[in-house]
Amino acid sequence: MTSSDTAVPAGSPPPSGHVGAWAWARSQLFSSPLNALLTILSVWLVLMAVPAVVDWALLSANFTAQNAQECRQSAGACWAFIAEKHRLILFGTYPYEEQWRPLLASLVLIAVIVASGMRRFWNLRLLWVWLAGLAIVAVLMWGGVLGLTYVENSRWGGLPVTLILSTFGIAFAFPFGVLLALGRRSRMPAIKALCVIYIELIRGVPLISLLFMSSVMLPLFLPVGFSIDKLLRAQIAIILFAAAYIAETVRGGLQSIPKGQYEGGESLGLSYWQQMRIIVLPQALKVVIPPLVGIFIVLFKDTSLVVIIGIFDLTLAAKAALSDAAWRGFGVEAYVFISLIYFVFCFSMSRYSQALERRLERGHKR
Repeated sequence: MTSSDTAVPAGSPPPSGHVGAWAWARSQLFSSPLNALLTILSVWLVLMAVPAVVDWALLSANFTAQNAQECRQSAGACWAFIAEKHRLILFGTYPYEEQWRPLLASLVLIAVIVASGMRRFWNLRLLWVWLAGLAIVAVLMWGGVLGLTYVENSRWGGLPVTLILSTFGIAFAFPFGVLLALGRRSRMPAIKALCVIYIELIRGVPLISLLFMSSVMLPLFLPVGFSIDKLLRAQIAIILFAAAYIAETVRGGLQSIPKGQYEGGESLGLSYWQQMRIIVLPQALKVVIPPLVGIFIVLFKDTSLVVIIGIFDLTLAAKAALSDAAWRGFGVEAYVFISLIYFVFCFSMSRYSQALERRLERGHKR
């Protein structure tokens, strides 16, 4: 029998034992005794945990209790606590009758972020969208015009503060980080040295240290009679911190661009900034989409650290809700609630980055 007699005809389907759900499970979950043991153990843990969580969160939960005593009589979660305190958790100490303003401001910020993810706005129009959106947010939050009562930012809190810190942090840290990355690769020794010192210094300290510095130390170096608002100081610290990490990520993307791309730009007579804007940076940023989004997600979650300097973000607002003597003892429900809020935003960013990566055809299929 020759080799041609045993050849498989072109276009024949694979053997049935190598496709389908069972074949996938055998290759991925039971490929070795250790993998089989880990699979069985994981399934056992899920079967033990999921029914208990469902019973606590849904089946035995209390959604309509009028006070804490009624909630404590049930064996499950007390979601009536969230119904009672959700406005304090979401908006902090903002005047109760004016809380439609931070709600609308949050929706405007989310709309601006969504518009930034649409390719039809990736031009000069996006700048105007941001300027208009931030102006509307400022008017809504501060007031003092158009018949709105003035509310000082010391009374801001909850979700709007988290969104403001993270949105402004990403919006300003990204271009600053790109400039730092370009400066670190500059041929001018002074600029390169300054960028290297800044990046290594900021990356060498935790964000909590920068927040303490901005809150405690910075006012000591300001002229007498001159002060910077605490929220603004925290915002500057977050921007400076995130920019250093973005710079290193973008620098990695710049290093991945072949030298021929730079030489091609020079042969066309393009200036340095034209090369960066038209040829190099678009390619470099496509390469580093996943780590950049990872930095954005971490930055969004790290805004919760401002609680240590007394800024009323979601975490501190939840803590304030728990301080009510009539509703003590429901910390799990409060932190599950704000965890879901963080999860929705972080998961949305992650899914968008994956969709953007596929759209730009830079993903690697397996």
